[in-house]
Order: sequence, then structure tokens, then C-alpha cells
Amino acid sequence: MAQIILCVITFILGLLRGFSSHTYWIYGMFAWAFCPLMTLFITVIEMFKLDIILNMFCMDWDDFTTGMAMSSTLMTVSVAITYANFYICKTCLYNWIVTVFAFLSGFVYTLEVVKDKVFDKKKGSYLAALPGFWKVMEAFVSCMIFVSLTGYRDTPALILCVIAYIIPFPILPVIIATNIFKKLKKCLPFNLDRFVFIFLVISVVLYIFAAIMWPVFMFRNNPRPGSCPPSYCIWAIQFMVAFLTVLNLSSFYTGPHFYTVRDL
Repeated sequence: MAQIILCVITFILGLLRGFSSHTYWIYGMFAWAFCPLMTLFITVIEMFKLDIILNMFCMDWDDFTTGMAMSSTLMTVSVAITYANFYICKTCLYNWIVTVFAFLSGFVYTLEVVKDKVFDKKKGSYLAALPGFWKVMEAFVSCMIFVSLTGYRDTPALILCVIAYIIPFPILPVIIATNIFKKLKKCLPFNLDRFVFIFLVISVVLYIFAAIMWPVFMFRNNPRPGSCPPSYCIWAIQFMVAFLTVLNLSSFYTGPHFYTVRDL
């Protein structure tokens, strides 16, 4: 319940601050709405004991709830950090208040994960285990790339990089959902693990292309401006896209091959 209350308060405070077309603000508002809604959904399901039915027919409910707590922690903590980075200043009292509630939201979700994994010792079958959460991390880093994209519209090579980011993304939720709903996975007319492996190979190729082309065409004859502050400027955001591209390529696309090849 504390997660819902704190996220709703943060959402309202962020909304009262005034609408912004800034992608990081939009991402923050989405996170502060999505996380409490998922927590409310889980609470209602458990209140009416519907999780017993779900466990019988299609999914590991404990794995789902722990995995969602981990995902919500990832979202709320990252939003708190980005909001603090972009919006607080020495005289911005209101933004300081929003930031405090944002960090409190992330803190209570972190406590829930610690409770589930350390004290209750819940073991995940997919979403709360390494392979599933790795997929969540892939999707999360991809989302951070999307909200950071800027300055690419006039360069065809950079537009191709954006397309390379987009192509693998819709498949990730499908893979995650199929592994959560076990009976759905069994009904598929093909080997899901082999499909995931093919998807990973294609994704690696696309991300290698983006990892090379984005820095070349974005930073050629474009060094960091002397007026660019340490915390924020357009150049720094463009550099973050390059960094996240390499991160997704090296850690979140090549690493899971071990799990997929093992199951082929």
C-alpha cells in the first residue's frame, strides 16, 4: 500500500508542476502511474485469492509478483535519479519535494524486493530469476535509449540507428509474456528457445551497426561543448545513447546466449 500512496503522490506533484514535452518528464509520469497500477492489480488479485487459479492454470504467481517488484524498483529508482538530474536546482524547492517523494517511492519498492528475496527467500522461475530479469533489463535499457534519442532527424545513418533500436524492442515483451504464461509456451508450434536465440543474433547484428554508426555520425566534428555542464546538455544525452547502446550490446544481448544455447 505504501508503494501505491507514494507513487500517486509523486505523480500528482509531477503533474501539478506543469506539462512538459521533455521525454524524461513523460517517462517519469508513466513510471509513477504504471508501477502503482501494477501494485494495485496484484493486491486485488491476492485479496480475492485469484492467484490460486492463476497458479493452477498458467503462471507462477510468486515469480510474477517478485519480478514486478524488481521491475518497479528499477523504474522508480531510475526515474528519481533522472528527475533529480534534470529538474532540481538550489532555488527549485518544488522540484526538490518531487524528488524526495520519487526517491521514497523507489525506496519502498526496494524494501519489497529485499523482503521477497532475502527474508522470504522467494525463488523465481523466470521473471524474478536471472534469465527473465535480464530480458526486463534489455527492455529497460532500450526504453532509456528511446527517451534519450535526440538530434538524429537530419542524418539518414542516425535514422537507421533508430530503426535498429526499434526492430528488436516489440519482441521482448512477447518473449517475457510467453515465458510467464507456461501453458501458452507449451502451445506454441515452434521451439521458443530456438526463436529467442535467432532473435538475439539479429539483435546483436543491429546493435553492432548502431554502436558503430551512432558515435561516428553523431560525434564526428562535434566535440563536447565547453559550455556543457556536468549533469545535463544535449551532447551529454547523445553520448548516453552511445553508452547505452554498447551496454545493451555487451551485457544484455551477448550474455543471455549462454542460457539460450544451453536449452537448444
